[in-house]
Amino acid sequence: MKVVKLFVVFLATLAMTTAAMAGTLDEVKKRGMIKVGVNGSVFGFGMPDDKGVWKGLDVDTGRAVSAAVFGDPDKVEFIALTGVQRLPALQSGEIDVLCRNTTQTLTRETKAGLNFAQPNYYDGQGFLVPKKLGVKSAKELDGATVCVLPGTTTEMNAADYFRANNMKWKPVVIENTAELNNAFFAGRCDCLTSDASQLAANRSVAPNPADYELLPEIISKEPLAPVVRHGDDQWYDIVNWTVMALIQAEEFGITSKNVDQMLKSNNPGIKRFLGVTPGMGTQLGLSDKWAYNIVKMVGNYGEIFEKNIGPKTPLALERGLNALWTEGGLMYAAPVR
Repeated sequence: MKVVKLFVVFLATLAMTTAAMAGTLDEVKKRGMIKVGVNGSVFGFGMPDDKGVWKGLDVDTGRAVSAAVFGDPDKVEFIALTGVQRLPALQSGEIDVLCRNTTQTLTRETKAGLNFAQPNYYDGQGFLVPKKLGVKSAKELDGATVCVLPGTTTEMNAADYFRANNMKWKPVVIENTAELNNAFFAGRCDCLTSDASQLAANRSVAPNPADYELLPEIISKEPLAPVVRHGDDQWYDIVNWTVMALIQAEEFGITSKNVDQMLKSNNPGIKRFLGVTPGMGTQLGLSDKWAYNIVKMVGNYGEIFEKNIGPKTPLALERGLNALWTEGGLMYAAPVR
């Protein structure tokens, strides 16, 4: 009898755990749209244009999740969040996924109860200075005032860097990204520190971009990735494999322009990927056209990179670490099989 009771308790516990883990996909479908947390003020990654249309690499990542789930990239509500607001908003359920240049760290994946998907941008922290300052290296910043966002790995990295190099600094801490940038461009700080991609974005919208330069030092590793809450493996799988699909499509040579033609491919991997051979979408709880819809409606990783932050944009960023692994970069998707 005691064994039976223990087994019943085990089943009840398992049922409660399963119920707790499930839900985000069902909630999203019931609501009819996905709530995506974004930066809101970083050109090329996440901000609205002058017509109020959201654009950027992180924005397109959110749109890709929508395409996978709904077969429509626009069933998304973008919610602008500061560095301080972003993790609590995800933890509390205010948003379903965070696509906001957020660094994967051990503490965030454990203590904060979050899961990071495949990175959609590999970055590192740098320093932006006015050319008139005459500084050519971050090691010349002893005693400098530094504009930095609070509640970020950026703030901790900067403190570690100055301490490690026996230099003093005076942090100017402002929570809102746009206000922080304005403070720097108004001359309140000698230096602005953040992810190098974000600094390039900030410089691109400066009153006179040519007046500023990035110093050569990169002082950290910043794998930036979409984030979801612990406890919902299915939702994590969907977000993670959405990013994987963007990368895999580029590796296959599948673009938004040729995806319909690629449906006729004899490559077994492409046939599974595009849903010609059924089964992959079902395992995610989605249509077998999930990856097809991502590529058709949003593009592959290379397309969204080039459109938002590539060499022909004001940011003029090269692929670098974000090139495919076959091109010397870190972008490597696990196989869809």
